[in-house]
This record gives sequence, C-alpha cells and structure tokens, in this order.
Amino acid sequence: MTIQEAKKHLLDILITIYDQREAASIAAMVMEKLTGLDRIQSLIKKDAIVTLDQETLLEKWTKDLLAQRPVQYVLEEAWFYGFSFYVKEGVLIPRPETEQLVEWVMETMRDLPGTVLDIGSGSGCIAITLAKLKPHLHVFSVDKSEEALAIARENNRRLKTAVDFRQMDILAVDNIDIGKKLDAIVSNPPYIKEMEKQDMHTNVLNYEPEMALFVPDSDPLLFYRKIAELSSKTLRSEGYLFFEINEQYGKEVVNLLALLGFSDIELKKDIQGKDRMVKALWVVN
Repeated sequence: MTIQEAKKHLLDILITIYDQREAASIAAMVMEKLTGLDRIQSLIKKDAIVTLDQETLLEKWTKDLLAQRPVQYVLEEAWFYGFSFYVKEGVLIPRPETEQLVEWVMETMRDLPGTVLDIGSGSGCIAITLAKLKPHLHVFSVDKSEEALAIARENNRRLKTAVDFRQMDILAVDNIDIGKKLDAIVSNPPYIKEMEKQDMHTNVLNYEPEMALFVPDSDPLLFYRKIAELSSKTLRSEGYLFFEINEQYGKEVVNLLALLGFSDIELKKDIQGKDRMVKALWVVN
C-alpha cells in the first residue's frame, strides 16, 4: 500500500462519521504522524510504500477514530502555539481560543520580569508556553488532578521548561501560598454548564475530562468568583488577572470582577467573534 492509497483508504472511512472537511483534516494529521512527512512531502512521496508496522499502527488508529476518540488522544499529540504537547484522556485538548489568551498575557507582561500563576494546569499548555516564550517569567501552575499534573510535568520535561507544577484544589483553599506576591494569574477554568451537554459532540463528552469542562447550572461563575477572591489576596498591587470565559457570561464576569474591587476590566472576543477573555487589574489602595 502506498502513502496515497493509505490516506485515501483512511479518508473513505472517516467520511462515514465526519464531514468532508474535518475528515480530510484528521486524515492529514494521522498520515503526517504516521510517516513523518508533512503534506507537501507526502505529495512528493505519494507512491512510497507504507511499511507493515505502519499499516498495523494505522489500523489501530483507524479503529480508535471510528469510535470517535479525538485524533489528538489517538496520536497522543496536540499542537499549541507552535509546540507539540503530549495529551491523553485526563486532560483537555488545547484549543485555539486559549492561544489568544496566552498571547494577551504575553502582550501585557511584555519583557518585564515577574511571577505568573496558571490555575488549572491541564496539559500544561498555558504555563509551558509562557515559560518557553517569556523565559524571564517565573511560572507556577496548579491543578486538582494528579493525572493531569503527571502529563503536564512530562510536557515540562519534553519542552525543556522549568514550570513549577503543584497539586491544589482551588475550591478547597482560602489562600494561595507560593512564597511571594504574583504579577499575574491566568486561568481557563471549567465554564460549560451541565445543561449544555446536549449540544456537545460525542467525542468531547465521551473522552475529555468532565472535571475540566463543567460547572453546575446553578452557579456558572463558581470558579471565576473563587479565583478572583484568591487573586485579591495573592496579586501584588497592579497585578493582572486573566480569564478564558463562557461566551454567555462576559458581562457577568466583568460585573463580578468590578464588584470584587478589580479595575481596568477588559472583555475581549475570540477569533469567532465571541466574548472569550477577560483581563482585570488589581490595585491595592
């Protein structure tokens, strides 16, 4: 079987459960991972023969994909801000919207030295990207899940960064003590309401960790309120708080932060034009 034949075979299978565009994107990701060839190289070498080991691996991956397991989990790889992150069940798959959040943090912090805390490590994509691209920052990151922290620490090792990952249940603490005041706190907390499950894709519901996705319908601002309260005790004066948010609650998060004493609050849209990020300044009077 040639590379071209293998890709066509995979694509023919994927279009039975995905639309043409998504199936083509997944097939391209799989073939690049399988062969080590990018899309242009694959075209040039389309008649190269796929090895027996590659055929066996492709068959395994295809079965997983037919079960609607996300391709990132199948390949154990997700790309974020140009870096390859190891991912598997137990951490959220990094999204493009979160890249915009990281970019906003970097634009705000510029080249000033400082200490940043990421709340909700997941794969470590936020903290590690900040540490990789802004090496003057001292980056900490906390997560409730030991499983997520093991994955984040592996990415820390692979990408040769020095993020300090720690276990913490943010809802169960009254203070965040890392030995110093913080210049910025950034978080992409759970923000999808339980009632929104009915509108979500099967590959998300069946495989991505519920703990990192959902909040009670009765209190959708649960994590924002708690993190903001902790931030008011932990940020230095003129320190920043950054959130990724549920598009339905932009104004509510802004109002919450204002009520808790934050100032210079900005609400920013994502690449889809949806309210997705908030930045606020903490000033000690």
